[in-house]
Amino acid sequence: MSDHDRARALRRRHMHERQAVVFGVLLAVLAVAGLGAAALYTDSLSLPFLEREFSAKPTVDVAAVRTYCPPEGALPLATSQITVDVYNGAGIAGLAGTTATQLAERGFVIGVTENAPSPVTGAGRIIYGAAGSAAAYTLHAYVPDAVLQNDARETGLVDFIVGGDYAGLVPQDQVALDPAAPLVGPEGCIPFAEMTAPVAAPEEPAAEQPAEEQPAEEQPAEEQPAEG
Repeated sequence: MSDHDRARALRRRHMHERQAVVFGVLLAVLAVAGLGAAALYTDSLSLPFLEREFSAKPTVDVAAVRTYCPPEGALPLATSQITVDVYNGAGIAGLAGTTATQLAERGFVIGVTENAPSPVTGAGRIIYGAAGSAAAYTLHAYVPDAVLQNDARETGLVDFIVGGDYAGLVPQDQVALDPAAPLVGPEGCIPFAEMTAPVAAPEEPAAEQPAEEQPAEEQPAEEQPAEG
């Protein structure tokens, strides 16, 4: 083999070695990125700068939660029309991701999956605003043990904070929903009209009226002395 051939073979070997190193680094980066994405999705890894502030902190006392009835005559929604943000309120690794997967399998649209800022007892909380009442009650049929809780949001987005006693969604054949039957609230729920009623402004005290001026009394004219 000539010197020229040996030099060319050496350059080719070095090029192959560099390509192997580059491809190896790229594969390692992709593997790390994939593992990180999976950890974030399953709540195994939490990054503070990626966490969104929860719209309504769940209350600890279930009895203090005011549950409003659904709008009169409102029908269940198709799950494909409901967007749910899922929060892990039990501190169990991967709970939000697992629950989001279960909801997605039933047709729900999943927004975010994150850790809740406060722990939640029971099966969980369904947080919603006036515009999301029908969506919240539809979701509640899949998680009947969760507590319905409203806040002042103006969108139809629904939050589901998963609690420590969450045992999964009820089987599809046990979901108590009839697409043609209006939604029904629990016994003792507050009428929906009170949820949307405007808050009355406090009455301002009436301003004091200035006292009317009394007309001055007429003074008797002074008598002029008679001329002599």
